[in-house]
Amino acid sequence: MSTATTASVSTHILDTSIGRPAEGVAISLAARSGSEAEWVALGGSATDADGRCKDLPALPEGTTHVRLDFEVESYFAKKQAEAQQDAPRVRDSGAFFPEVAITFAVTPGEHYHVPLLLNPFGYSVYRGS
Repeated sequence: MSTATTASVSTHILDTSIGRPAEGVAISLAARSGSEAEWVALGGSATDADGRCKDLPALPEGTTHVRLDFEVESYFAKKQAEAQQDAPRVRDSGAFFPEVAITFAVTPGEHYHVPLLLNPFGYSVYRGS
């Protein structure tokens, strides 16, 4: 929920390599007030079965920049282990990017939905709605 003095953030992850939501990805949220300010860790959560993270911490008043850190390495390691159980084969060892860090500017009173489209060798983000 946002007010006139704070912004709010939500996210979800779609694993484009399988066309499904990415469940169980840990996400950390940090914020700062000004481009020269120190980052303040606010906490985090993990994606649910629908790939959504609905309970990220609220942003403090005066936040101007937000950083979302997605810990994807363990997600891909788990997916690789599941795939090898079904059909053993030699494959690369998980994710090329072990984590994805997205930093963006915010304006008070606005909501920012930042989806992550993910695969083992690349990712894309955008401002959603």
